[in-house]
Amino acid sequence: MDAAIAVERQRRFFLTGATRSHGFRLDQLRRLEDALLAHEPSLLAALHADLRKPAYEAYSSEIALVLGEIRHAVRHLRSWMKPSRRRAPWLAWPSRGSTRPEPRGVSLIIGPWNYPVQLMLSPLVGALAAGNCAVLKPSEFAAHTAAAIAQLVGGAFPEGYVTVINGERDVAEALLRERFDAIFFTGSTHVGRSVMAAAARHLTPVTLELGGKSPCLVCEDAPIDVAARRVVWGKYMNAGQTCVAPDFVFVDRRIRDAFLASLQRAIRDFYGDNPQKSPDYGRIINRRHFDRLVAYLPAGRIEHGGQHDASDLYLAPTVLSGAADDAPVMQEEIFGPILPVAVFDRLDDALALLRDRPTPLALYLFTRDRATQEHVLDATRSGGVCINDTLTHMIGQELPFGGFGDSGLGAYHGRASFDAFTHHRSVLRRSLAIDPRLRYPPPSISLANMKRAMRFLLGA
Repeated sequence: MDAAIAVERQRRFFLTGATRSHGFRLDQLRRLEDALLAHEPSLLAALHADLRKPAYEAYSSEIALVLGEIRHAVRHLRSWMKPSRRRAPWLAWPSRGSTRPEPRGVSLIIGPWNYPVQLMLSPLVGALAAGNCAVLKPSEFAAHTAAAIAQLVGGAFPEGYVTVINGERDVAEALLRERFDAIFFTGSTHVGRSVMAAAARHLTPVTLELGGKSPCLVCEDAPIDVAARRVVWGKYMNAGQTCVAPDFVFVDRRIRDAFLASLQRAIRDFYGDNPQKSPDYGRIINRRHFDRLVAYLPAGRIEHGGQHDASDLYLAPTVLSGAADDAPVMQEEIFGPILPVAVFDRLDDALALLRDRPTPLALYLFTRDRATQEHVLDATRSGGVCINDTLTHMIGQELPFGGFGDSGLGAYHGRASFDAFTHHRSVLRRSLAIDPRLRYPPPSISLANMKRAMRFLLGA
């Protein structure tokens, strides 16, 4: 499909004003919900074909999260769309001020391959709720899921309103040359910079959901077995191919051996002695990423796992220790089932190392001590923080999810998704009944009196 033709068709549809009403938006959200439920079997099959995702994991981490976003938006859409009263300036008295949530227009949503349903359709919920048209570009690496999404969207919406354009990298580049009113991108920091540069040509606002090395701190007072189970769950879901997976762990030296032993027990409990035979463990997306991950293995001592099979794109849940801080596995986002574990003697030493790194998408901390929790919050920066758990900070609709610095720009989920595709337009309505001459030339008061008046009227 020609990108320019697709965008022009959507712009014509948007300019009809059809997307602006509450009733229209509500109907489209319900259409998306119905389509998602109807296509659930084909989506689960596609996710298994692309990533060997177990049905339980695929439903809970992909389809269920999108359904939650839709139903939350349906419940709250009317209140989100209402104008919000604002105080008008005294100088304009008598008048009223407000902000009106208005759709940005034609939106481009570029999705990734690791959660190709959730991270494609969750932003679409925000775009539809906000009254936008949308062009979707799924990742070509998850080709089965991209085709399933195209079938779902094509059966639910007219092409002039929501359309899917599949293809390789050149298709994404062609789309980015077009003028959109909003761009939502999920992917790597490197590609995110290219997306932002392309958007800058048209001064298009962007939401960038990127990644980074999300650290996990485990303090001496943490319950070791609970912390290990929650780290293993967050790390090895989707074979570690999760943007907010714990990328590496700093653990207090006093509990290092016990924590490593607990990690190994949790991995065996979850996936058995041979995870390659487990129905609950996924695979690496393609050979290029598989080879990149295997190259990390010699960087440290393999405490657990390390087995790999290129013919099956299988890499076992792996725990590394002793990797040098300047090793690639400690500097680059892993995005796979390898968990380096390092130690600290003083928590502040670990925090100092984190401050020298790019801002991560998530930060994890395990400790019972409230003062330690507040100290870590004050001493670090990250897109989000999850204390005494992993991943769960991103699954609720009331907590905006997004990055900061190298890990992204903007946020979504719930109301934040609506806002990501909305322009909050300021409106002042002034009465014509009264028109004092104070502000008009020639001046009727001295400069000194004008300054006093401005101090009262504007706070100047």
